[in-house]
Amino acid sequence: MTALSGYLLPSLEIIMARICELTGKGPTKGSHIWRSGKAKKKGGIGTHVTAITKRRFLPNLQRVKAVVNGEVRYIRVATSAIKKGLVVKAPKRTWKKPGAKA
Repeated sequence: MTALSGYLLPSLEIIMARICELTGKGPTKGSHIWRSGKAKKKGGIGTHVTAITKRRFLPNLQRVKAVVNGEVRYIRVATSAIKKGLVVKAPKRTWKKPGAKA
């Protein structure tokens, strides 16, 4: 059981939205900055900030069919975790019966 900033990770089934189940990556705060004017490099008198509003940067979560503790289930994982190889993908299903002829 690992707690990460108020969220319980995969060992317990209390997972909140927009949290990666493997890395614990979640939304981060930021700001959207509006600027007006022409840059000095381009012959203007410089840009000025006209407004700043709060925004959230959300992690790129994907719903992936993976092997977790020996069983296949869907988990919500950040793409960075998939790229790092932290996810063991589930094997492809075969619909043919074991003794059937091809």
